[in-house]
Amino acid sequence: MAIKKIVRIKVNGREQETEVEPRLLLVHFIRDVLGLTGTHVGCDTSNCGVCTVLLDGHPVKSCTVFAVQADGHGIRTIEGVAQDGQLHPLQEGFREEHGLQCGFCTPGMILSAYALLEKNPHPSEEQIRWGISGNLCRCTGYQNIVKAVQYAAARIDRESQEHDSNKDQTLVSNAG
Repeated sequence: MAIKKIVRIKVNGREQETEVEPRLLLVHFIRDVLGLTGTHVGCDTSNCGVCTVLLDGHPVKSCTVFAVQADGHGIRTIEGVAQDGQLHPLQEGFREEHGLQCGFCTPGMILSAYALLEKNPHPSEEQIRWGISGNLCRCTGYQNIVKAVQYAAARIDRESQEHDSNKDQTLVSNAG
């Protein structure tokens, strides 16, 4: 009989608690135990990056992490990027800038770009290319992926400025 360990992992903001075998890879925990199939299995050797998820905000290749190593941590998968039924600007950017073709690498690309934009909301093209360098795409040639990230950065910046402007207007009207 295999020894199992209870893990508690916050996945996309929701606490998950379950028993797993110590050798279960995080990618298989996400897909097979939780049923979140947006995280893909590619090479199983950490080369391609299609299994990328965010572990405490940092991109990791989930084929290289055991589920027990994620115990007590937070994970974001592609299913946790859109909020309240609204696509995240990165998801919109990939659609608008044709940053995907077959779509197999897209979830991992988006999560790597998400982590980049969290750290650096105004990345240069070189920084974007570095930020997604752990993710391989065999279809697009990367230029449209870079454009998609630039689109998202501009949209997030625009929304932030609009939010700040609305907040300033509210403060002025409340003061008067």
